[in-house]
Amino acid sequence: MDRRPVLIAGGGIGGLSVALTLHQIGVPCLVFESVQNLRPLGVGINLQPNAVRELYELGLGAGELDRIGLQTREWALVGLNGKQVYTEPRGLLAGYKWPQYSVHRGGLQMLLYATVVERLGADAIRTGMAVTGYRNHADGRGVSALIETRDGRRLEIEGSLLVGADGLHSAVRAQMHPNQPPIQWGGAIMWRGVTPGLPIRTGASFVGLGTHRHRVVFYPISHPDPVTGLAAINWIAEITVDNSGGWTTGDWNRQVEIESFIHHFEDWKYDWLDVPAMLRGADAVFEYPMIDRDPVPTWVDGSVVLLGDAAHVMYPTGSNGASQAVVDARVLGAAMLEHGVTREALQAYDAQLCGEISSVILRNRGAGPFGLLNLLDERCGGAFDDIDAVIPPAEREAFMSRYQAAAGFAKDRLNAAPPTIAPGARVQDAERCCGTTSS
Repeated sequence: MDRRPVLIAGGGIGGLSVALTLHQIGVPCLVFESVQNLRPLGVGINLQPNAVRELYELGLGAGELDRIGLQTREWALVGLNGKQVYTEPRGLLAGYKWPQYSVHRGGLQMLLYATVVERLGADAIRTGMAVTGYRNHADGRGVSALIETRDGRRLEIEGSLLVGADGLHSAVRAQMHPNQPPIQWGGAIMWRGVTPGLPIRTGASFVGLGTHRHRVVFYPISHPDPVTGLAAINWIAEITVDNSGGWTTGDWNRQVEIESFIHHFEDWKYDWLDVPAMLRGADAVFEYPMIDRDPVPTWVDGSVVLLGDAAHVMYPTGSNGASQAVVDARVLGAAMLEHGVTREALQAYDAQLCGEISSVILRNRGAGPFGLLNLLDERCGGAFDDIDAVIPPAEREAFMSRYQAAAGFAKDRLNAAPPTIAPGARVQDAERCCGTTSS
């Protein structure tokens, strides 16, 4: 067995999940992160039961996840008139063996980071070191990661394999697919923030309100304060505009003033929610274009593999981007258990996930589970008295079942599936080692 470590480009959710998985199965690894100091950045995300199962099997149980978020109880769509379109229980209430969690992305990343440091040691994560490319070895064994440090040094670090988990602007993907189309923007603009507020409905509900082209999504990502009853409410306000001129600001996220967009939602006031007040209550608001990348035919080039957003950045309409990164890491680990720390393992991972997840990218581009709002708009312009007369219950249920199956968290299938990685499974004879040369 190759004794060189698996190299991981990126210390985000995907890269850290790979590190924990490799440690669990006895494979040495090194993580390279471009920033010098990791901080809990980002906004709220949802972890679907398929990802929570994998985190539990990594030894991150309900205690750890409850500290950084809360278990989601309900997923609901509400029309612009304030009337309910669809609702379903989530997680344990839906009959899954594992909960769904609403958490702050940065909180999850820092939990994974602390766990990597605890289990693998602080030297397993090299910060201030950006992977800018790679060189597959001519003998077909191993790879060199090309590194640039914060102080301008250039290094080549040898490993058995390289995992490109370096996100939307992945340098690894850019080398693997130099002719890939540019980032795709479909015309949706999102403004995101977190506001202290009283949780509504179940107290842990994910709610989408509005139309498929003009909506607000919100859900709590913390437990209520025992004194005030207020929780951190993560929200996304979204409109769709003409995208023929492309994204013109030059920034993929930037802080903006609330007055730059509040007029789109100023009259969204209901007896159960004052949307303008919720938006104005955030300390900071950030603007993002809703973007993805066209699928690529493979995530593998020799001893190099893509994972997480580097492989499949997708619209956040299905709440499964971060979840899929966790699942990717576990499937990759399982492939190494079967095939060793080899190129064959990367090919097996690619064969299992690349085509399947490419279809999820395209499904999310078509509104994902929010596609029910598309149907509502087509059939009645969004105004209705009786939702059952517009979209019958059986049709709503069938629509959501198809999406859950495509996204990998259909309940019966997930509950019946054996562990991705069997308890105690180890790749034989793995030993920690690494080589470093300057250039």
